[in-house]
Amino acid sequence: MNQGQSATVRFSVLEPWQDPRGGEIERIRLDNGILALEVLSLGGIIRSLWSPDREGNRANIVLGTDSAAAYLAQTAHLGAVAGRYSNRIANSRINWQNHSYQLDNNFHGHCLHGGHEGFSRKLWHMGTLPDGLRLTLNSPNGDMGFPGNCQVQLDYRLAGNNLYVEFVAATDAPCPISLTQHSYFNLDGSADIRQQQVQLTADKVLLPDELGIPHGTMMVANSAFDLRGPVSLGERLQHPELAATKGYDHCYIVDNPQGTLQQVATVHSPLSGRQLTLHTNQPGVQFYTANFLGGTTGRRGSILQDHQGWCLEPQMLPDSPNQPLLPGNPWVLPGQTYHHISRYEFTTS
Repeated sequence: MNQGQSATVRFSVLEPWQDPRGGEIERIRLDNGILALEVLSLGGIIRSLWSPDREGNRANIVLGTDSAAAYLAQTAHLGAVAGRYSNRIANSRINWQNHSYQLDNNFHGHCLHGGHEGFSRKLWHMGTLPDGLRLTLNSPNGDMGFPGNCQVQLDYRLAGNNLYVEFVAATDAPCPISLTQHSYFNLDGSADIRQQQVQLTADKVLLPDELGIPHGTMMVANSAFDLRGPVSLGERLQHPELAATKGYDHCYIVDNPQGTLQQVATVHSPLSGRQLTLHTNQPGVQFYTANFLGGTTGRRGSILQDHQGWCLEPQMLPDSPNQPLLPGNPWVLPGQTYHHISRYEFTTS
């Protein structure tokens, strides 16, 4: 089935989880007969995503865990929405004209994925659409230090073999916004991702310092960062150029000045035949090979390992509120609308 075809989406309301902080966490499963999804009101988390292999057998292909307490205890952002600003903001500080804002410091002096209590830990309001779910969140002025009252809408929609993830946000004061979906994929359910093959069309990547703050850009040609042809991850993860980060944790610059929905990456599993193709309108994609996932609690009490999954995170560029020469303008002004749309296309071969 292609993206133009649709199928009836069936909804199942699952037994809610108790939130250790008080109240309940909603869980809804949606299934269109090709793809299925379980979503939590906690953090907009995609807890499970089922897709077929080359034999037509569906299996879950994202990492997750089994309780609200386990999700709240981990810092890997498993399946969650990162915001109000995904990735890193240097020194946890932003400036707009003559106003300086001190953000929450949760990563060695920097602000990562919106702070200690970012969008990944908020309770979202969740309702159904004909083909998916709509989640909404109100982030008040000063939340984790960010200026302005921010209203966010997130749609997860199933269309044939596609999952659409679409964010819309507005604010009543100038504020940088960058939202992303932080699922860890493993297309064959194996203990690591070394056999999976990635292709990422970007010609440029940001050069990060030891804490991931960009300090320049480089062309990927003739380097370990060149993923323009299909590359088996096992051949690259131990490359000396990736030693500082133990693998990929780099933001690739997408050549997309018009902000249209375009293909940027494909990952294929020779074992299962599953293939994920990412299309996005965002100026950057963070590729992360779960280099520091080890020790995180997974399903059925298992302990996840480094390199057991990978993330493709479409987003505005890290620290771009402080680096205006980077592509994309992350600042959203009153009366403007932030819009992020990504399409995750699942095929087999």
